[in-house]
Amino acid sequence: MKNYALYAVPVAIVAAGIGAGFWYEHQEIARLSHSVATLQASVSELAKSTATSSATSANISELVRRDQVAQKSQSQTLQDAVALVTPAVVSIVETKVVPKLQVTYENPFGNDPFFQDFGMRVPVYKQVGTTTKQVGAGTGFLVRSSGYIVTNKHVVPDANATYTVLLSTGAQKSGTVVWRSSNEDLAVLKITGSGYPTIPLGDSSSLSLAQSVFAVGNALGEYNNSVSVGVVSGLNRTITASNNQGSTETLKGIIQTDAAINPGNSGGPLVNLAGEAIGVNVAMVQGSQNIGFAVPISEVTRALTNLGI
Repeated sequence: MKNYALYAVPVAIVAAGIGAGFWYEHQEIARLSHSVATLQASVSELAKSTATSSATSANISELVRRDQVAQKSQSQTLQDAVALVTPAVVSIVETKVVPKLQVTYENPFGNDPFFQDFGMRVPVYKQVGTTTKQVGAGTGFLVRSSGYIVTNKHVVPDANATYTVLLSTGAQKSGTVVWRSSNEDLAVLKITGSGYPTIPLGDSSSLSLAQSVFAVGNALGEYNNSVSVGVVSGLNRTITASNNQGSTETLKGIIQTDAAINPGNSGGPLVNLAGEAIGVNVAMVQGSQNIGFAVPISEVTRALTNLGI
């Protein structure tokens, strides 16, 4: 019995050691499993964060790309519209037969001997014939391929003057005034020939503030097909316009724009980005910047309809 007791003690010790080993291993496995799960969760969160960051970067890049494309498209649209309308824009030169004068200096008191020694002389102008002189210049644009041109009345004001139309090709044509408005600063000329490029007429009743537009004209009477870009600044304006001869005219329902309208641009088209004329440039405010005006194209459409053109 004593021997059995001696053997039982080591066996119990060994069994306890083995049990403790299994328990420790179980705890270690549990601890490692928890660590692995935590690591996997961290990796998953990191992957999500990286994916979100990549998606955000991709979205930003896409927005930048779209903005660049939009800017490029708007610029290209403007260039395309300008290329479409400029062949139909013309320069109009007004010439007139005027007296040719010769100046002499004479004594204002005639041959009176009393005043001969004073040496007083005044200029006296005498006509010695006539000469043809350029007295004005402006812009117009073809609206019918048969040679009808729209411009301002103040560009072609004189029934006794001669009007020469300079085409974008460099060709020159004699222009005949077929209509002058009685209450709007508009006129229509006719040149011979056919097959001319034209500018389509838009709808001025649907214009919006800040809508992009551009003006084309014979700036300063020298620089043909000069382009200036701007927006519609105001609608339905009333202005009192005056010309170089001092006459004035009140115009109503006028379009205001910040596209530069320089001397010589009068009669040229105000155009939208679709290449349609939506106005006829008529005036600028002296001494100010970025304030120009145009007659709505609806007035032109009405006039052409009434004229049967």
